[in-house]
Amino acid sequence: MNNEWSEQFPATQFRVARPTHQLEKIIEFYNKGLGLEIVGSFTNHDGYDGVMFGMPSVHYHLEFTQHTNATPILPPSEDNLLVFYIPVLALRNGIVSRLASMGYYEVEPENPYWKRNGITICDPDGWRIVLQNTNGLSKD
Repeated sequence: MNNEWSEQFPATQFRVARPTHQLEKIIEFYNKGLGLEIVGSFTNHDGYDGVMFGMPSVHYHLEFTQHTNATPILPPSEDNLLVFYIPVLALRNGIVSRLASMGYYEVEPENPYWKRNGITICDPDGWRIVLQNTNGLSKD
């Protein structure tokens, strides 16, 4: 089986890496709140601690790193998003409820498209995620 994306770009794994200044809150949000699996972590590697989240058997990961002398990281614009597609509405709503019980509530998306079938929530650093229900998604 070929795990490469294409002959033009023969990558076998994709990771989005982002700094944070509050790694423990990020771990709580993405692991306990969203339910993403921790697929790796490291401590004091050249002055950095980090954690990688992923979905089982998939080579797409989110990595968060924190330097020993971490300073607050400013969030990007309100239209920079991580979008998670969740086909079962009840399961998506369960995640939204779990995050709300942890103090993370829905925010108004900048782009109204994401309000059609999605819920937008800010993570501890102010970065936005969208929990998009794929059941009934329109093609526009």
